[in-house]
Amino acid sequence: MRLKFLLKPGWLALTLVVFTFAITCFTLLAPWQFSRNTEREHQNAALRESFSGQPRSLEELLPNGAVPDQRTEWHLVAMKGTYLPEGEVMARLRSVQGEAAFEVLTPFRTVEGTIVLVDRGYVRLDDKSRALPFAPPPAGTVDIVTRARHDEKDGKNRDAFADESTGGKLQSYVVDSQVVARAAKLDIRPGYFQLDVNQPGVLGALPLPQTDAGPFFSYALQWIAFGAMALMGWLYFTVRELKPGGALATERPQRRKSVAEMLAEDERSEVAT
Repeated sequence: MRLKFLLKPGWLALTLVVFTFAITCFTLLAPWQFSRNTEREHQNAALRESFSGQPRSLEELLPNGAVPDQRTEWHLVAMKGTYLPEGEVMARLRSVQGEAAFEVLTPFRTVEGTIVLVDRGYVRLDDKSRALPFAPPPAGTVDIVTRARHDEKDGKNRDAFADESTGGKLQSYVVDSQVVARAAKLDIRPGYFQLDVNQPGVLGALPLPQTDAGPFFSYALQWIAFGAMALMGWLYFTVRELKPGGALATERPQRRKSVAEMLAEDERSEVAT
């Protein structure tokens, strides 16, 4: 029975590869791109709302110590308080508009007594990959407008450290309020707050993300198409193998001889006689 070819090692290996690829496309790769598209939609909605919305107080936007999430990230937050430059940490290995940079993270104590982490923006590197000099934050009580952000996470959970690239200042691998809290020995509220342009203490204001849809939705459809094409290809070759002369057939139809082969056989016959 011709269906026996389905049990041949070569065909079983091909079937395993095709179905594994298709399942990966349908259950991992396409949903991952759909989720990224959803995240971009939430981010764009929050950005558009923040462009037209008025700054809100910290407790109004994030009551009871709430952490910034997809619903509240990028919203404008107005705060009044004083910078704590002695707890400053610089985030390393950053890229701003395609160029290497450090981001300067400074704790900020509000007049209500809450300590938050403020990202004052970026500074460029010199030709020896060291941070260029930058201005300290203003002393005394100031009013600032920031954008709420959720903490970045370091998979290795590394603490802040110091070396020559920042002139001995502490630096971290991510913008994480809790890394700065451990380094500065301060009780800093989770999440951080990015300074807007023209605010007291801002350095190079970080650019806002673009509000385009991005390619994620089309990528998801492509992965679905790739998975479907793999299954259709497998089905096509399966049907073809069910017909006589398939690639895995044990008996193959005899190939017709070429004219050159027939002439060569005639010559050999004449010589033999």
